[in-house]
Amino acid sequence: MRQHLAWTLAAAAALAAAPTASTAAPHNCPRLTGTWYGDNRARLQQVIDSHGTCSGHRGAVATFDWDNTVTKNDVTDATLSWALRHDRLLRPVRWKDTSAWLTDAADHALTAACGTGAGAPLRTSTRPRCTDEIVRIRETGTTTSGAPAFAGRWNHRRTVPQYAWIPQLFAGRTPAELASYAGSARREALAAPVGATRTLGTRTVPAYVRYYDQQRDLIRTLMRAGFEVYVVSAGAEPVTEVWSRAVGVDAAHTIAIRPVLDRRGRITVRNEGCGGVPATRGAVIPYIDGKRCWINQEIYGVQGAAAWQRQPWKRRPALAAGDADTDVTFVGDATGAHLVINRNKPELMCRAYDDADGHWLVNPMFIAPLPRRPEPYPCATTARTHPDGMLGPLRRADGTVVPDRADTVY
Repeated sequence: MRQHLAWTLAAAAALAAAPTASTAAPHNCPRLTGTWYGDNRARLQQVIDSHGTCSGHRGAVATFDWDNTVTKNDVTDATLSWALRHDRLLRPVRWKDTSAWLTDAADHALTAACGTGAGAPLRTSTRPRCTDEIVRIRETGTTTSGAPAFAGRWNHRRTVPQYAWIPQLFAGRTPAELASYAGSARREALAAPVGATRTLGTRTVPAYVRYYDQQRDLIRTLMRAGFEVYVVSAGAEPVTEVWSRAVGVDAAHTIAIRPVLDRRGRITVRNEGCGGVPATRGAVIPYIDGKRCWINQEIYGVQGAAAWQRQPWKRRPALAAGDADTDVTFVGDATGAHLVINRNKPELMCRAYDDADGHWLVNPMFIAPLPRRPEPYPCATTARTHPDGMLGPLRRADGTVVPDRADTVY
């Protein structure tokens, strides 16, 4: 059976108890607009009406991933692209210093392509080999020759070195400088036509970014209904803040990788920690379980190791939205709606299609949605990433294995 009887009864009882958008909420309550898949808009409206000011509540929390959840395409990648084309990265003394896990092969490849020498700007605008190495490592975690760029031990549910590496590449710059690069990249990406690409080094990459109109409207409607809306991203925080303010989310409500600054206020290769873990060179970032940790710590004030654990009902977001496996933990923690933008990421999509509590909403990407995944998601075998990086079956709260699921919303 797709659901256990207890879950089915619990979900039905919750829906029966919650006020509906059409019968319980006054007509002047904030209303969603725009086109959503199926009945997703009505179901989101129900969460807004039942958790917001229209039902006498204020201060409910909604949390959103950023890249490919609120925007189409990745704003950190857009900023890196702009910086590489304008020689804004500074040459490190040693490439190995930029990440705790950078391999000798990656160090040699980057040194050969980019050189070393402290502080001088990298001439990436005229050195496509250097740009290619940096972009390939960011995209795939390998060098252009295919060698692993990162090796060693890390918790694969708390970090991924190639994500942590991007803020580390801006070591020596100030957050204000990085924000200015993000602003230039934003203007450029918003001006480029939808579907536009460019050559970066010798690689073809997206040249445009767009805010999803539906997500912008959802965020603003939530705010009008008294929700506290936060962005929780695995990008660089000075970059994400530039983009999030345009949807009304200020810096205090934007959580991403936070670089540790030196005494002169310049970015270092270390980032702030969470859940009792001190500042490190990327061991803990807002990634999978790390996003839960930062939400618990920064929004609800949970300190120490407890921040890694799912919190009681009243200390969890009412709504959470994401698009990738990096979002699966915090999206699953939401109490009212788990909104998933379908990018065919197996752990997240298995949770969404299993719909254990009846509150998972799947929506195709609003711009250039992916076609249907032809084969079922491997929920029962390899959908879950374990802390050691091994893949295994995805399990429900009671320990039963989630069966493979077909892709039905695309």
